[in-house]
Amino acid sequence: MKEKLEAIRKKAEAELAAFTDPNQLENFRIAVLGKKGELTSILKMMGSLSAEERPVMGQMANEVRVFIEEKIQEKAQELKELEMKREINSVPLFDITVPADLSRGSYHPITLVQRQCETIFKSMGFTVEDYSEVVTDYECFESLNIPKDHPARDMQDTYYLENGQLLKSQTSAAQNAIYKKYKDALINDGVPIKAIFPGRCFRNEATDACHENTFFQMEGVMVDKNISISNLIYFMKTMLSEVFQKDIKVRLRPGFFPFVEPGFELDISCLICGGEGCPSCKHSGWLELCPCGMIHPEVLKAGGIDPEEYTGFAFGLGLTRLAMMKYGVKDIRDLNSGSLKSLSQFTDDE
Repeated sequence: MKEKLEAIRKKAEAELAAFTDPNQLENFRIAVLGKKGELTSILKMMGSLSAEERPVMGQMANEVRVFIEEKIQEKAQELKELEMKREINSVPLFDITVPADLSRGSYHPITLVQRQCETIFKSMGFTVEDYSEVVTDYECFESLNIPKDHPARDMQDTYYLENGQLLKSQTSAAQNAIYKKYKDALINDGVPIKAIFPGRCFRNEATDACHENTFFQMEGVMVDKNISISNLIYFMKTMLSEVFQKDIKVRLRPGFFPFVEPGFELDISCLICGGEGCPSCKHSGWLELCPCGMIHPEVLKAGGIDPEEYTGFAFGLGLTRLAMMKYGVKDIRDLNSGSLKSLSQFTDDE
């Protein structure tokens, strides 16, 4: 039996090295390790061995099985990598010097609105920042005055990852990093912090005409001495008038957000129904567009800024909802549908 096991091992090593196709690998596995395979047949003969031989042969048979299984896995990975290389090499080289055929596509409406907002805020002295979609609990909650036991977390059904990080549920997750990045220029040189940071957010929400589990926001902050709510209202009204190219009816109502105090909800009159009420605005005539307020002192402290000397405002603009209002999209789900029929009607109107 010892000779047979050693022969199976050598045969397996030689044949596996020559295989070039996954089907060959699977057929070999069945022929050797299957219910009627060579190694299985030998194992069935263990009962005929003496009590002294049985554990020795059993250990050797197990070692041969493990050896063959590992070799099969290694070969499977090797064949997979070879197949990937073949696929890559079969793709024709892309000539980057060929002019783009712009007639074959169009920008997504959210992209158009985001670029327009970026242009507007840049003209008012804001920098545009980018931030990761995968963040820590500290960035998304704790640095924003939302400790682990805070009930405000119940408002956001968050996607957590196995490593303890999460998909950001709000663009506010970048605030702490922005404050730390620019605080030295603010404190030492008197340069105000003025930044916007657009990005994609994720929440485990039931979808309907005005809610999606993946959506786009644009956070904005300004920190300096003597910043007040008047500054916030000015910048928001300026932005909205530029986006819609007309006066927009807005309202501010009290709203609770742990990272601002006082906090507000900035609503705009629904442009889809003219304020009469429709599914997009939940038949209220108003659409919540921009949670905002004065940055909470604890949030400034977490960013290394003294709230006794500096104040600031923050807002979270819903780019997805802004695109719905600007282009008359009645159902938010159309924006993530990938439907060319729905999206091809948009062109860059900047």
